[in-house]
Amino acid sequence: MADALGGPGRVSGIAEAPWPHLRVTHGPGGDLRDLTWATTPEVTLEVYGDPGGWPGQAELRRILLVCAAASMEIIEAPSVPGKPVISGIRPSGTLVWSPLIDGQPRWLLGLLVTVHP
Repeated sequence: MADALGGPGRVSGIAEAPWPHLRVTHGPGGDLRDLTWATTPEVTLEVYGDPGGWPGQAELRRILLVCAAASMEIIEAPSVPGKPVISGIRPSGTLVWSPLIDGQPRWLLGLLVTVHP
């Protein structure tokens, strides 16, 4: 992901420079079942460009898709005793172009993440 974003320090829970930047946050949907086994919360990936408009819309879309594909590697990671196990990741819906009110470029994508406690 760092290569696609242009270097380290560009992934966090807030939209901040340096640009482009990937924000990872809770999504609006998902399936929490009975909150005890195999919940599938939604995680939203948001990729932001510079407020000046770069990189362009197509490049930001490419970056977001690279980051989403890279997230699939979490499924193959070895489990750590006492920590949740992520056994599945899949898109929850559409890829959305959603620039901010001030024109700052942004793409959004929801991922459903299946988690075993």
